[in-house]
Amino acid sequence: QVQLVESGGGLVQAGGSLRLSCAASTNIFSIRAMGWYRQAPGKQRELVAILYRGDGTTYADSVKGRFTVSRDNAKNTVYLQMNNLKPEDTAVYYCAARPVGDRGWDYWGNGTLVTVSS
Repeated sequence: QVQLVESGGGLVQAGGSLRLSCAASTNIFSIRAMGWYRQAPGKQRELVAILYRGDGTTYADSVKGRFTVSRDNAKNTVYLQMNNLKPEDTAVYYCAARPVGDRGWDYWGNGTLVTVSS
């Protein structure tokens, strides 16, 4: 079992920045992939970013150039740095972990709310 706890959400004005954290209950060094997803009110959950074990990354087109995913293995924590935030970034942000395999996510956090005001 891997427990994930997100933090760092809040209210920010458009153009501002936030850094989300995802603390894992286990060593993240060996986890195949860590992901960030978000779900806006009335919308489906969507991919934001993925950080792979070899430090490769994937980003949704809507956040490329504004968001950066990174990790601190010593702290078992994955981060999502969000810059130049827009009102359409308002959502609950979830962290996910894929310890093995190439598809699907085995563990999810409970989410942290990000609200961007215009």
